Parts: sequence; structure tokens; C-alpha cells
Amino acid sequence: MTEPLAPGTAEVPAPGTPGGPLSAGLSEPGASGSLASARGGRPGFDLVVRSRRVVTPEGVRPLTVAVRDGRIAALLAYDTFETRQEGAAREAVDLGEVALLPGLVDTHVHVNEPGRTHWEGFASATRAAAAGGVTTVVDMPLNALPPTVSVAALEIKRQAAEGRCHIDVGFWGGAVPGNAGELEPLHRAGVFGVKCFLSPSGVDEFPALDRAGLREALRTLAAFDGLMIVHAEDPALLTDPLGPTYPDFLASRTAEAERRAVEQVVELAAEIGARVHIVHVSSASCLDVLRAARRDGVRISAETCPHYLTLSAEEVSGPAYKCCPPIREAANREALWRGLADGLLMGVVSDHSPSPPDLKAPDFAAAWGGISSLQLGLPVVWTSARERGYGLSEVARWMAEGPAALVGLPYKGAIRPGADADLVAFDPEGRFTVDAAALHHRHPVTPYDGRTLTGVVVRTWLRGRPAGAAASRGRLLAGEGIG
Repeated sequence: MTEPLAPGTAEVPAPGTPGGPLSAGLSEPGASGSLASARGGRPGFDLVVRSRRVVTPEGVRPLTVAVRDGRIAALLAYDTFETRQEGAAREAVDLGEVALLPGLVDTHVHVNEPGRTHWEGFASATRAAAAGGVTTVVDMPLNALPPTVSVAALEIKRQAAEGRCHIDVGFWGGAVPGNAGELEPLHRAGVFGVKCFLSPSGVDEFPALDRAGLREALRTLAAFDGLMIVHAEDPALLTDPLGPTYPDFLASRTAEAERRAVEQVVELAAEIGARVHIVHVSSASCLDVLRAARRDGVRISAETCPHYLTLSAEEVSGPAYKCCPPIREAANREALWRGLADGLLMGVVSDHSPSPPDLKAPDFAAAWGGISSLQLGLPVVWTSARERGYGLSEVARWMAEGPAALVGLPYKGAIRPGADADLVAFDPEGRFTVDAAALHHRHPVTPYDGRTLTGVVVRTWLRGRPAGAAASRGRLLAGEGIG
């Protein structure tokens, strides 16, 4: 792991907005009833936060979370505040009924820096993430220039990120034709795994693997138990859109193309014994394939994204909705929720893939395929999850614990002693209307613009310090392969 990045410079948004400071009435450092020390000497804890709804792996319960040296030191009884022990903590916050969640872990983010920083960059992306309750992201290897397909390119990426991150950031490597020899060096240099496309990626510098190339890459990775993450669409079943409308685009990227590609990945993973993960599952037709593969012992996992769980083809109204694979029909969306509840999909991550507004026009045939949603994932998912009877525990498992487990970060994604004190104060009853222009993404483009969402992120801590503020110190993370 590298040294901490320099403190960020972003200001915290205004009260009452997603990512803004706590609303009036919540205890601040030194306020009446807090555990702030009135005497000299080092307090026992740097921070204590209590809430009647602390979301832990064991359930939601009233607790006080005590933080020391950036880690969760203890989970204490909720009424610990009432003891008013002098010297107990430097700072104490009473959230009352506002929930306390673990910081989200988003393992599917296209930051695009360097090379396409005018699309998005580390400063803007990680500030947006912090405002949305995300405390760790893992950056995708493509859309930046150069793509992260060698150790030299990884170092360029790290240099671009140094000093610009408001939260913790890790990196995926890339598997492209001809770079199988780079995969183990990338693993040793600290990437969390490597990504490949089975169909055109949308950028010429990151070409897709054919079947032979995928087999070679999987054999290389299996030798050191590396993880391959796959954009699974069968290029033989993809067509050019026959027109500029969304039905034209949807017909060009069918559910069968996605299912067939997942079947190919399963077949090769079973043959080789490799570890594989399917990114951004959009088609519920893949769920039976995943179920059978796991029953047969194939080492496979899969994720989905907020837009596939909350939007539907029937409501698409413009190119801001375009992504690959595409948003499908409402019935398919409901089946994805069942797959998530059944554990066939291990988590929900953003696939934040922004671009300048001019690339999201003029129609579905020409527009860039990517959804901008990094700051909005938690309220977007919570709005739909609560309507379907799911609770905060499930959302935390899908958006924090599951993604952290995928990339092997046991100290992230859960409120438990010993974990990083990455915490999110989240008002699950609060409501707000999305104003794309007010988001911290580099460009004001998102399909959620104008939607009213339930759930407001009111404060985010990174290792016990405010995330997104001047005191925040994002770190560059490395995977287990680092020597």
C-alpha cells in the first residue's frame, strides 16, 4: 500500500443536500451530551458516533462506534454517551435516528484520468463518491490513456491519482490481445485483478479478447490465482442499430448475446479452474447460467448496477440512459432483484462511465454508452430496495461488504472492530430531487436528473475523518499480489 495522498481541497456541500453536513440538532464536537474531553491529555478515542440504527453484519441495532487511529476500536452500548466520561473522545456525534452505514465500496468506476480527464478525473470522481457515501473505489483500466495494461501504465495512472483523491482508490489491470505476459507483473504491482472485453470496448486502445485470447489469459491468471473480470457480450450476436431510437439500440444488444458470452466464460473457467467475475449483469437470463455454474463448482461471481435495478426500457427518454449492455424491460429488472436477494449477484456497483455532454448526443446510435451515477448510487438503490421490502442490512451487504470481499479488502465494507472507520450517516427517510448540475461529477449528465429519491447522505467519514473535506486523505490501495 502506498503512502496516504495529500489532503483534498473540496468543500462539503450545503446542509440538506446529499453529502452535506449533519442537519441541525445532531451533536457536534464539544456539544452538550458529547464525550469531548474537557481536560488535557490524549482522549481514549479520536471519534465516537452513536446512532439508533447502526448497520453491522449482525443486523441493525443502537450502538456507539468508537474510532481510534483510523480504525473502529470498539462497538459500545448506545447509552455510552450518557456516561459523559471525561477524556473519552476528541469528537462525539449523536446521529439519533439517522442511520450509520459502512462506507460503500464501488469496484466498477471509470475515472478516465490520465488522457481523458475532460471526461472525468480523480479529483471530481472521488469528491462525488465521498458525497454519495462511497469511501473506496476501484478504477477500471480503460478509457484512460494509456490503458492500464502494463506495469508502466499502472505507474502513470498512480502518478495521475497522487494527491487528488478524497477517498481510497485501487486499480484493475487490463487483459488485451498480446499482453498475457504482463498479467502476473500487474498482479505483483498491486492491481486487484484484470478486466477483459469479449466484444468491442468502445475505445480502440483496449481491444477485445477472442476465445483463444481469453483461454490464454485465464491460464496465466490461474497460475497465481488471479481474478479475471469480464464484460460479457458475444460479438457474433451484436448488430449495428437499425435506427436512432432506443428500441433500435436495445434490439442490437440482446439478452441472448449476454447469456451466450457468460456461458463461454463458464465453460473456460471450468476447464482451467480460473477465478472469474461477470461485470454489470443486465439480463436476468444469465442467472440460471450462474446458478448452474456455482452448483458445479465453477469459481464465478457476478455483479449488477443501480440502473439495471431501478430503470426500465419502457421509461428511457434520451441518450443519458444509454449503456452497454443496455437497460432492459421492467420484468427483467424484477428478476434481477430476485437474483440479488438469492445471492446469485454478489453486489451492486455503479459502472460510473461518464463522458462530456456532446458525446451523449444526438441519438442512441451515436451517443457514448455510459451512465453517470457515482454520487447517487446509495439513494437510487435504497429508493427501490425499500419499495420491495429490503432493509438497510441488505443494501450495506450489496454495496459495501460484497464488493469489498470481491477485491479482498477485509478491513473495508463493514462496521466491525478492526475495520477502517469508513462510515456514512444516512437519513433513510429523507428525500431530495436530483439536480444534475449540483452533482460533483465533472459533467451534469445523468438519467436520474429531476427524479425524487429517498435517502440522503448527510456525512461521510474516511478512516474517522471527514471525507471530501480538506482534512480527508485518500490512499492508493494495492491488492494482495504486491511484493
